[in-house]
Amino acid sequence: MERPVPDNGFAPLSLDDLREMARVNRLDVAAMFMAAGNGHFGSCYSCTEIVTALYFAVMRVDASRPDWPDRDRFVLGKGHAAPTLYSALIRRGFIPEAWIPEYETRVGARLATHPSRRYQPGVDSSQGALGHGLSNACGMALAGRLDGRDYRVYAVLGDGELHEGSVWEAAAFAPKHRLDNLVAVVDRNGLCVDGRADEVLPLEPLADRWRSFGWDVVEADGHDLSALLPILDVPRFGGSGWPRVVIAHTVKGRGVSFMEDIRSWHADAVSPAQYAALQDELREVLR
Repeated sequence: MERPVPDNGFAPLSLDDLREMARVNRLDVAAMFMAAGNGHFGSCYSCTEIVTALYFAVMRVDASRPDWPDRDRFVLGKGHAAPTLYSALIRRGFIPEAWIPEYETRVGARLATHPSRRYQPGVDSSQGALGHGLSNACGMALAGRLDGRDYRVYAVLGDGELHEGSVWEAAAFAPKHRLDNLVAVVDRNGLCVDGRADEVLPLEPLADRWRSFGWDVVEADGHDLSALLPILDVPRFGGSGWPRVVIAHTVKGRGVSFMEDIRSWHADAVSPAQYAALQDELREVLR
């Protein structure tokens, strides 16, 4: 299959190319999970458009300078969705495509279950247990302000991750320091490993909760790239003075009919027949 590989400059992809890149991302993720024998399909596919929009239309990054001080930063709080990030890094040129079959669930693998700054070029924050992503992002955003740099920091959080108390400590910290270079994106797919997120621990009224901490709150369809682009692209300096949270309404397992909104696909194995069916469904660009 021919796959587009954007250059490493800052020119964003067109909307049609972004949709194609989201399709490629899902196929890359499936190939990684087939190599490992299992994986978090549902968790990856709910945030595909979010990660695609950031890496191919919004964020300022350069594969030739992974540690460039003025790059925008990305933190994947829901670290088990790492293959979605890996695909974006591969297609932006940070990681070789040849690494896809090397995805494994063991510690030390080139592409492992969670992202690591030690093993994957372009990863800004290592992640493991849930709940630390927003705190990491706050530290990066504050450092940028103290250093006088104009980079932005993006953190993608699972809605199940919001059950962790450390998230709300960070949510109180960011407005106090007026971190308007920080954008948190909540992947609001409604499911976590233990069931419906709001049945495990109620999150609503979620938008009002973030507002009460002092955040600029925006809600959007997390699979609609045209809706995501303008709300993710916040000013580099002289913004609102407040951090932004995007509550992105998504579907777990989006793009593969037998996975959509089904808790068991949070993490499961795919049979060869299911893999063939998945590939057939992803032959068309998601619109």
